Amino acid sequence: MLISDDYFLLSWPNYHYMNPTLLPSAKLAPQYHLPETSTSTYFLSHLLLGQERAVDAFKLMTKTESQHLFLGDFSGVDRPLFIKALASQADTPSNNYLVAAKKLTDDNEIQFKWQSALPPQNVGIIAKQESLSCYLQGTIRRADLLGRMIKTDKASVYKPGALASNHMVFICVESIWQRENLWDLLMQTLHDGHYRINSELAPIPVNCKIILVGSGLSYSQLRLEDSKFSRHFPLLGEMSNEVDLIQHPESAYVQWLNVLAKDEAVELETSSLLPLFWYSSRLVEHQQRLSLSMLEIKQLLAQAKAYAGKSLLNGTAIAKALEKLKFRHNSSEMYSAQSFDDNFINLPTKGAMVGQINGLTVIDTGDYTYGEPARITTSVHYGDGEVADIERKSELGGNIHTKGMMILSACLYRIFGRDAPLHLNANIVFEQSYQEIDGDSASLAEYCCLMSAIAEQPIVQSLAVTGALDQFGNVQAIGGVNEKIEGFYNLCQRRGLTGEQGVIIPKANVLQLNLEPAVIEAVDKGGFHIHAIEHMDEAVEILMQMPAGVANEDNDFAPETLYGLVQQRLDKLAGQDDEDIELSFFAKLLAKLRII
Repeated sequence: MLISDDYFLLSWPNYHYMNPTLLPSAKLAPQYHLPETSTSTYFLSHLLLGQERAVDAFKLMTKTESQHLFLGDFSGVDRPLFIKALASQADTPSNNYLVAAKKLTDDNEIQFKWQSALPPQNVGIIAKQESLSCYLQGTIRRADLLGRMIKTDKASVYKPGALASNHMVFICVESIWQRENLWDLLMQTLHDGHYRINSELAPIPVNCKIILVGSGLSYSQLRLEDSKFSRHFPLLGEMSNEVDLIQHPESAYVQWLNVLAKDEAVELETSSLLPLFWYSSRLVEHQQRLSLSMLEIKQLLAQAKAYAGKSLLNGTAIAKALEKLKFRHNSSEMYSAQSFDDNFINLPTKGAMVGQINGLTVIDTGDYTYGEPARITTSVHYGDGEVADIERKSELGGNIHTKGMMILSACLYRIFGRDAPLHLNANIVFEQSYQEIDGDSASLAEYCCLMSAIAEQPIVQSLAVTGALDQFGNVQAIGGVNEKIEGFYNLCQRRGLTGEQGVIIPKANVLQLNLEPAVIEAVDKGGFHIHAIEHMDEAVEILMQMPAGVANEDNDFAPETLYGLVQQRLDKLAGQDDEDIELSFFAKLLAKLRII
């Protein structure tokens, strides 16, 4: 049932404009205190910003014997560059020399030993441990680790591997774990404390530290599956993928950016910092945190350099690179927008309707994420109290979405079904949805839609809703809040902003807001509105522009409130409204005979 905009010219309180839930434009994006210049002093060690856990574990490893390190990283790390920065935290070790000597117990048997003193000229040096560190990845062979014998015309010569040439050997755990024989060889070498090149050569003592580099999940799996790993790798240095600006100043992040810029052979002007900070904040979805994804920042800098045609990058160059980055990945979003514009997808953004609401969803294509509004409808009828999830019944709803529907039902029964069962059935569906839907972020919208259908009160279609409910009606945080807001804003902007359109989001998500400048400008001018709420009652009041209602001692609501109307409808369905009940023929006969 579509209701005209004139409906809201009646004497309802003006919840839309007087509601304290409206967010000012200042809260829609992070505010930074950036330095006046971007050319502050910086060193390679500044790449370790926010990596206190990894640095502490690494330094502990250098001070302990026979304890090696597992470095838990994430997909955005430039491993060679980070390893170089981490290795710089170690005290510079002296060179070690592998020499041959006779065993004290047997003059005829030769053994190898490491020594820091340069041996005399008449003593042959088997290997020199001169390099601080190396990183092994890809196809790793036995000879890369242990070395090999090279035959010459006169004799066989030992060519040292990584273990004999470096004080620290970083190894990609995915590269060595996939080769079972090589993994077992490494674990056995650490267990024995030495390794053999062949049966004729004496064992070579292990005189270096091993740092395995991989995901934290790999560390947990290895500890469960391999007892030798647990024994030799007790140290975990877990890397952080974000930095907290409460603990670190913006100037420290500028130094981090400058190290990456230098590695990409670019320079950053002061004007380039704000768009870089904005992009970094979007990656972690938090106003007070910034991303430490080195690869994504470096790739953006390289693209900005290519577009600008020079190595000195300003704000315009970064903004263009970000615009082009979005353009290369948003084809799905554009096709979706065309479907709305051509009215292939029915979703009104004006007027009011009973039992219909605009929800907000997020589409993740793997390389790009965008928001898309979705029309949710509800129908109610007499029944046994079931709130049916059509998505679930059609096998298009995931487990978390089903959980959200169950919580919605719990909210309904908590308010209206404390003393007696509810005599209604409800069907809730995402209209024109042809793929699986999961998550509980639509439970608030579904609840509001259900209240509208029961009370037969219209919902304004110029607002869209997102939020997850708990059993007590509190609105909880959801994911993808920026994409959801921008998705509905883009649709409204294409149709023309009226000053009535907006979204309702959980207040818990405010710290994650980092919206596009166009959205912030529209909010600032009053063309678009963002409400941040904490309880579901606030949502129904905004959407239906009438008070939700407060229960009295008998758990009854005032008849002029929304919940009062819901209660009246439920009473009718339960047969408690005598005026509306038509007696059956048998009941009328009994009444005439004064039996009832």
